Amino acid sequence: MRIVQIIDSLEAGGAEKMAVNYANALAENIEFSGLITTRQEGPLLKQINKNVSYLFLEKKRKIDLPAVFRLHKYLKKNNVNLIHAHSSSFFTAVLVRFFFKIKIIWHDHYGISQDLKQRKNLGLKFGSFWFDGIISVNTALKDWAFSYLWCSKIKYLPNFIKDNNIPFEKIELKGNEKKRIVCVANLRPQKNHILLISAAKRIKESFPDWSFHLFGKDFKDSYSEQLFEEISLFELKKTVFFYGTIDNVIEVLKECDIAVLPSLSEGLPLSVLEYGLCKLPVIASNVGEIEKVITSKNTGILIDSNNLEQFTEALEKLIKEKELRQIMGQNLNKFIESNYSEKAVIKDYILWLNKLFIFSANSK
Repeated sequence: MRIVQIIDSLEAGGAEKMAVNYANALAENIEFSGLITTRQEGPLLKQINKNVSYLFLEKKRKIDLPAVFRLHKYLKKNNVNLIHAHSSSFFTAVLVRFFFKIKIIWHDHYGISQDLKQRKNLGLKFGSFWFDGIISVNTALKDWAFSYLWCSKIKYLPNFIKDNNIPFEKIELKGNEKKRIVCVANLRPQKNHILLISAAKRIKESFPDWSFHLFGKDFKDSYSEQLFEEISLFELKKTVFFYGTIDNVIEVLKECDIAVLPSLSEGLPLSVLEYGLCKLPVIASNVGEIEKVITSKNTGILIDSNNLEQFTEALEKLIKEKELRQIMGQNLNKFIESNYSEKAVIKDYILWLNKLFIFSANSK
């Protein structure tokens, strides 16, 4: 197998991290593994394994023929036989297929799984005619693909975590050691940082020595402005700290004590898997497929979406009970290592691709 991952940017988002994870993992398992970024590089560039072939297309517009020809040249030179396109990068993959006979797998990372009935994308539907297979990161997306897209070969594969063992410059976290609460999520409304800030205001009153540490991309929009206005209004500048996008999330998590994800909607968030990798106790909204990771009270605390009372009570409980934090973190770590490991997912992925290739060959 000679496979390339294709993604539109290397910003520190879930789809982007998975593109890098697949490229790095496959470099250890197949003949050739590549990674192509179409529009923008970013902090995840540093996490690409030296054994992965990398290309930045520098795509300038939606239909950029010079970029398509550069991609065609790269694929032909490296005898690539499969493009694994993540999220919106399917468009570039389909364009190159008009010039080069190659298989396309599309990977759906859509995070707003609560409202899939409203998800209409004619470009994606048209593009799916050229897909040889689809990977969905949760069962709701798999069902949606069956009902909406023109490709019947659909596989559910969960996200997986991979520690790429890349050395990073250490980030000095603010606040008191052993009293840090962390949230890894880009500043988008669906991540519901508003709830987090409201909870921080309450926690400050009872536990003023505890602090909140937020990591993720700031899109400099009205939502972002609202967050920072509330931090200022509630006098939380010495309680809630925002660090922006970083390339060493795993190292930062090791310096924290409680992890949270108060989202309004999710698919299967990579951040929860990263929390478990670092043996952190987790409080998360019961949305998407988070309940498949936090399966019981022994592995974390699930709260109703947008429920401030439950969120605050859960934080207070974990702040008070250090031993419970340790037990939850260890249990979640064991569960994730058993069910969301790189080894298990990549094995299933390669077996599925082999079946697709055999099916394709027999049908001709």
